[in-house]
Parts: sequence; C-alpha cells; structure tokens
Amino acid sequence: QVQLVESGGGSVQAGGSLRLSCAASGYTFGSSCMAWFRQAPGKERERVAIMSRISRIEYADSVKGRFTISRDSATNTLYLQMNDLKPEDTAMYYCAARGDSWCPIVFAAWTYRGPGTQVTVSA
Repeated sequence: QVQLVESGGGSVQAGGSLRLSCAASGYTFGSSCMAWFRQAPGKERERVAIMSRISRIEYADSVKGRFTISRDSATNTLYLQMNDLKPEDTAMYYCAARGDSWCPIVFAAWTYRGPGTQVTVSA
C-alpha cells in the first residue's frame, strides 16, 4: 500500500526558509511524476512544483526562483526547499505522486496524496 507523509512545515518569518519532505512507502520513484501542491484558506489548491522521470521540472510562477523541488530515489523522499518565504506562501502543503509521467494540474487526478503539512509565514 502506497503512503505519502509530509513533514518539515512550521512557522517562519518572511525571508526565512523551510525544507519540506515527503516520505514515500510502497512506491518506486523511478518511473513517475511527483508534485507539491498547496492550499491557503479560502483559495483553490495550487500546483507548486512537479518533477517527472524524464527530468521535467516546472514551477508555478509565484514560486519560481525561490522554491526547488528534488527527490532522493535511494530514500524514496521528495523535497521542497523554500527560500525567501513570503506571507502569501502560508498554506497547507501536500505532496502527490502517480505511477506514470503524467503530471496533472488538478490535485484530485493524482493517484497518491499525502495528508499535508502546514506552513505559516509571518510578516
């Protein structure tokens, strides 16, 4: 059974950094697309970053140059390094994965989804 569990969230001041981790069990990274999403109160869930098996990496415009997605296949862990955090980055962050290279925009289309970790950025 595949399980994704996020960690690393917390509260930071604007300009600070956090690194989120997503530990995957029962899942092989090798041929898949993985992603980070976020949802702020009262807003729609937003796809923040994706990484696929063909080394395709994409970011939402709102985080380009500040966030970096990476993964460690040896430990089955997906990461999101977040630098220069802003109050508008405050949200619940989720990791998601699929068993193929399709990287959908819609969160519900992802086969495996974690419970989320909260990130709060104060001004």
